[in-house]
Amino acid sequence: MVDISGETDSEGKETKGYDPVKDVEMLEKELDLWYLGILKKVWKVFARTIQNTKGDFAKAIANQFSGLKVSEGDVKEVVLRNNLDAENPNKWGEEELFSFAHSLRHLTKPMIIAANKCDKESSKDNLENLKKAYPKIKVIGVSADFELALREASNHGLIKYVPGDNDFEVVKDLNEKQKLALDRVKDYLKEKGSTGVQEVLNGVVFDLLNYIAIFPASANNLKDSKGNVLPDCFLLREGSSALDFAFAVHTDLGKNFIKAIDAKTSRAVGKEHKLKNRDAMEIVTR
Repeated sequence: MVDISGETDSEGKETKGYDPVKDVEMLEKELDLWYLGILKKVWKVFARTIQNTKGDFAKAIANQFSGLKVSEGDVKEVVLRNNLDAENPNKWGEEELFSFAHSLRHLTKPMIIAANKCDKESSKDNLENLKKAYPKIKVIGVSADFELALREASNHGLIKYVPGDNDFEVVKDLNEKQKLALDRVKDYLKEKGSTGVQEVLNGVVFDLLNYIAIFPASANNLKDSKGNVLPDCFLLREGSSALDFAFAVHTDLGKNFIKAIDAKTSRAVGKEHKLKNRDAMEIVTR
């Protein structure tokens, strides 16, 4: 998250006219150097061993970065992208090492930039400049202050608001100060479409981390005892099965799994059935 208004410098001090692009540049550099440090820590011995034993480069690198969930496939992709010689790593110089570390970090630690304080007038040009500077990274304009105001008003029963919506409904009398504040937020939502906060969260969870949302449900009834429709939700990795979902809900459901029922179609499916985002499933046990 960056202060897109340009009213905070790199040390967190109040200022005017600061370029938020510098914050992203600094973060990217620190992350690249972090990866490079992990690589260089064992590189000389590592490169010589791979060279002499004809070892598996991708497997060895993935093991070195195992704490960061780097896979052998990730390593192979980066080697191909950068046209690097994985059979002779002892010939790599500083340029090849940095190129590899930079690309591996980009692939395994993708990011979304939350450009906060978009409600400030000074943010408009800065937001466009940031998008131009980082065309390959999704940049989302955000107003955390306005999202907080909406959540607070909703919690106090003043409005009905669903996070991510482009509008809200006033359900209680407001004093003049509250009315002015919420009118300003309403104008912002009309112009931008949302505060951006939920868009960032959805982007991270579903686009970057590749999770899917699965709802526990009954094939005969999608409501709980209070009338809430599908009130619970579980986040699972893309490619998860019906059995994975059963274990996520409760270990006993997984151990005693017989079948699952798609609540939307009433179709019975087996344990290997691959789930899709927003599936509603009933688990049948013995």
